[in-house]
Amino acid sequence: MDNAAIDVEQFEGGAGQRLRLSGVWRNTTIDTVLGQLNDLKSDSHSHVEIDISGVSKLDTSGAWLIRRMQLAAAEHGDAKVVGGSDVMRELIAALPEQPEVVPPRHSNRSSVQVVLDPIGRFVVDIWHDVVAMSYVLGSAVRGAQSKEKRGRSSSMASVVNQMDHMGVRAVPIILLMSFLIGAIIAQQGAFQLRYFGAEVFVVDLVGILQLREIGVLLTAIMVAGRSGSAITAEIGSMKMREEVDALKVIGLNPIGVLVLPRIIALVIVLPLLTVIANFAALYGAAVVTWAYSGITFQVFLSRLHDAVDYTTLAAGLIKAPFMAIVISIVAAVEGMKVGGSAESLGHHVTASVVKSIFVVILMDGLFAMFYAAINF
Repeated sequence: MDNAAIDVEQFEGGAGQRLRLSGVWRNTTIDTVLGQLNDLKSDSHSHVEIDISGVSKLDTSGAWLIRRMQLAAAEHGDAKVVGGSDVMRELIAALPEQPEVVPPRHSNRSSVQVVLDPIGRFVVDIWHDVVAMSYVLGSAVRGAQSKEKRGRSSSMASVVNQMDHMGVRAVPIILLMSFLIGAIIAQQGAFQLRYFGAEVFVVDLVGILQLREIGVLLTAIMVAGRSGSAITAEIGSMKMREEVDALKVIGLNPIGVLVLPRIIALVIVLPLLTVIANFAALYGAAVVTWAYSGITFQVFLSRLHDAVDYTTLAAGLIKAPFMAIVISIVAAVEGMKVGGSAESLGHHVTASVVKSIFVVILMDGLFAMFYAAINF
C-alpha cells in the first residue's frame, strides 16, 4: 500500500503553487504527510491548486486533511481542489469548515441533588414496576373471567405444556440441589451439636428449617433462575418479532394468552416441587446423620415425627403459591419491556432473575414476621 505523499510545484512567475497529492489517503497511511502539512501552512500564496488526480484511495480522515489544506490556503487567497473522481471531490466539499465540537455539559446541581438523584430514580423505577405488575395481574384475572363468561376456560394444553417445562423437567435439578442442601445442613449441625452431646437434635434442626424456610425458599430461587428467565426470554422474543402486537391486532389479550397459562402452571408446580425438595433434603439429612453420627433411619423418622407437625409443613407450603405468582408476574413484566435488540433481551432476562430472587427473599421475610406475629 502506497503511503500518502505531497509534491509541491510553483506556478510560473511565482503567482501560486500546485500541490500534487498521490498515494493512499487513509487513516493508516496519512501519517507520512502530517509534518509536511505543517510546513505548508506557513507558506502564503495568492493562488493554491490542490490536485488529487494521483490519489488512489480516500477515506474521511484523508478528506479532512485535504479540506484543512484548502481552508488554510484560502486564508491568504484562492484555493481549489482539482482532479480526482467526482466522489472524492464531493466528499471533500461536504466536510464543514470546522468540526462540530459538543461543549461539555456543566452540571449546576448541588451535591445533595447528585446524591439523591439516583435514589429518586430507583424509587420511581420501583413504582413503575409495581404499576406494571398490578396491570399484568389484573389483566390476567380479567382475561380468565372473560373466558369463563364466554364458556371457554383457559387453554389446558398450554397450561399442561408449561407445567411440563417448569415442573417435570425441573425435578432432577431440584432433587440434586435439595439432597445436597439437606446433607450439608445435617453435617454442619451434627458437627456443632456434638460438642454438647446433642447430635440427635440435628433431626429437629433439619426438619424445622427445611420444611418451614429452606425448602420453599431455595426451590423458589431455583425456579426463578430457571423458569423465570425462560418466561422473560420467550415473551421478550415474541415482543421483538412483533408477535405480541399481532395478538392485539387479531383481538386477543396478550396477557391472557401468554402470561395466564404460565401463572397457573407455576402456581401448581411450585408447591409440588417444594414437596419433592423437602423429601430429597430429609433423605439427604438422614443419610448423612446415619453415616456421620450413627443415627439410624428409624430413629431419624421417630425424632422427625416428634419435632414437626402439620403446621410446620403448612408454614412452608403456604408461601409457595404466592412466590409462584410473584416470579411469573415479574418475569412477564420484564419480558414485555424488551425492545428490538438482543442486548435489550439479555438485559431484561438478567433483571428478571435478580428482581424475582430479591422479591422472593423479601416475601419469605415478610411471611416469617407474619408467622411470628400470629404465633404460627
